[in-house]
Amino acid sequence: MKNFVFSICIALLVSSCYQVERNCKDFQVGTFEFTYEINGETKTGKSVRTDTLSVDYYESKIDTFTIRWVNDCEFIGRKLHPKDYSDSKPIQMKILSTTEDSYLLEYSLLEDPSTKKRGTVKKIK
Repeated sequence: MKNFVFSICIALLVSSCYQVERNCKDFQVGTFEFTYEINGETKTGKSVRTDTLSVDYYESKIDTFTIRWVNDCEFIGRKLHPKDYSDSKPIQMKILSTTEDSYLLEYSLLEDPSTKKRGTVKKIK
């Protein structure tokens, strides 16, 4: 029993030292590729982001967002030219983890956290 408790303590100690890699500054500006799903079909889009703007290309459409960085890993995006009220709602985007050329993203409507979704974004430039 003593060895079991000792093993559990060691396992907890080792796992508590693990931190997810987040080099968010590497992904604040650049050209990115992302996948999304519409009616069960997976599609690919592209996003070009500067410090204050993000231009998204998908399904022969172009959307431009103003962005405001809350911290190194989180920003708020708003459509520059919304078509209606629901289109004007801000989107919160948070980088959860990074690799050498991609990041795991969690995003939702700022006003409605129940809309949270996740996706992977790859930096191509």
